Amino acid sequence: MENGHSLATLEAIREAQARIAGVAVRTPLIKFPLQSAAGEVYLKDEGQQPIGSFKLRGAYNKISQLSASERARGVITYSSGNHAQGVAYAARAVGSKAVIVMPENAPIVKRQATEALGAEIVLVGPASLERKQKAEELAAQSGYVMIEPYDDIAIITGQATCGLEIVEELPDVDLVLAPVSGGGLLSGVSAAIKHVRPEARVLGIEPELAADAQESFRSGRLVSWPADMTTRTIADGLRTQSLGELNFEHVRAFVDDILTVTDDEIRQAMAVLDEAGITAEPSGAVTTAAMLFHEAELLPYRKAAVVMSGRNR
Repeated sequence: MENGHSLATLEAIREAQARIAGVAVRTPLIKFPLQSAAGEVYLKDEGQQPIGSFKLRGAYNKISQLSASERARGVITYSSGNHAQGVAYAARAVGSKAVIVMPENAPIVKRQATEALGAEIVLVGPASLERKQKAEELAAQSGYVMIEPYDDIAIITGQATCGLEIVEELPDVDLVLAPVSGGGLLSGVSAAIKHVRPEARVLGIEPELAADAQESFRSGRLVSWPADMTTRTIADGLRTQSLGELNFEHVRAFVDDILTVTDDEIRQAMAVLDEAGITAEPSGAVTTAAMLFHEAELLPYRKAAVVMSGRNR
């Protein structure tokens, strides 16, 4: 079992890649719907994962390393949707019970998909802190193993396999955009890219209505936004109130900057992707929004990869 608070190593990321092979899909890099005059742009379509998002990578990497006795106890997590499905899918794959604490305002499609994978759902209020506290309380009561959504090295190295695939398929990539909320995906992708291609730039993208990660990154200290602010954005998967502590360490070590997009830009990006036959949830479309509306802030680049993190809407 991976542990400790050290940063994700290339060796650990490659071990995770071998571990999740055959469960998580190696998703394609496809030509971006609208091409840029600056260079080539590719879209990493994580919507093609069995659960419709990248979250299966980290969840399976973590859960597959549990001991037989831990699997027998069952697992628990807290999530607005995609991590919930990742944990439910991974737990089912290893024969373990899954309990998921979800906010009552979680999209019904995500709740139903999680239940369809056999998980037990517990509903709480909209604050991310509230569902974390409830999950910790249930874990203490019933002995469930906590599967953190992002603040865990096994989750980070699992998500990092997405970045490793990008640099394996596009070795001369020089710009990578990834969504950021709690920071699991951005932590992992940036670590993988920088280990293999340190000269490439990696940028996190988040809604301006939930820009706690940008504030943390630029101020150099971990900040938290209140739930009544972060829940304003349509990007339901990016409403986490703060980066995780370990994620913040990775972001400071490997990320070049964090940019924000408006909800209107996210809606327009979703429409562009829809026209190209690519379904994106709002959280998955933030990187496309950055490429469409903020290209001046992204220059220069010759080969860019844009992570479309999920399609569940």
